[in-house]
Amino acid sequence: MLKLFIGNKNYSSWSMRPWVLLTQAGIPFEEIKVRFDSFDADSKFKQTLSGVTPTAKVPVLVDEELAIWDTLAIAEYLAEQFPEKGLWPADKAARARARSICAEMHSGFTGLRSNCPMNIEADLPEVGALIWRDKPAVHSDLERIITMWSGLLQEHGGPMLFGKFSVADAYFAPVCMRIQTYHLPVPETIVAYIERVCSLKAVQSWIQEAREEKDFLDFEEPYRLNR
Repeated sequence: MLKLFIGNKNYSSWSMRPWVLLTQAGIPFEEIKVRFDSFDADSKFKQTLSGVTPTAKVPVLVDEELAIWDTLAIAEYLAEQFPEKGLWPADKAARARARSICAEMHSGFTGLRSNCPMNIEADLPEVGALIWRDKPAVHSDLERIITMWSGLLQEHGGPMLFGKFSVADAYFAPVCMRIQTYHLPVPETIVAYIERVCSLKAVQSWIQEAREEKDFLDFEEPYRLNR
């Protein structure tokens, strides 16, 4: 059986992507959670993962003796191994565009990601208001996301970005979490898409389990001193 190494569900946006993809697609796997204690070389987190992947980071997908340690690489591997699941859009042009926006997420949106770290359990509207006031990079990133999502939803008719659930929706699920946590201003059409993403069984399960962790990690909490 496939094994997926992940970090804390409340904080680990990168872990969320392949976990949601596997779970929503109904692909069996064993979850192995490696708690974030710190990211120092001698931390238990790093020691646990150093024998699994050369990067000592999560997520990591392990298939027998093969380890795949990048979210895009994981998505592509799963799409090859389970073509019947239709993880990418069937249409060639749509598939290319889905890969493009996932790659854009992979390498971009640093303003949003750095200023609004994923924290599913938290509700931070006041922090979000200050970020919105003071961080123009967040404005730029969110404007691009709104334009991207709105165009895709209109073009493909929803309910997901390319009609039915795909890698793209799993990839942007952590962005939905960030928008909710920080109460960032988005149009009603985007609010509706976020609600549909959150209603996916896999996302519901991830959110519930993130809230049940009750593991407050100060180095993942730039805006709170306690829960």
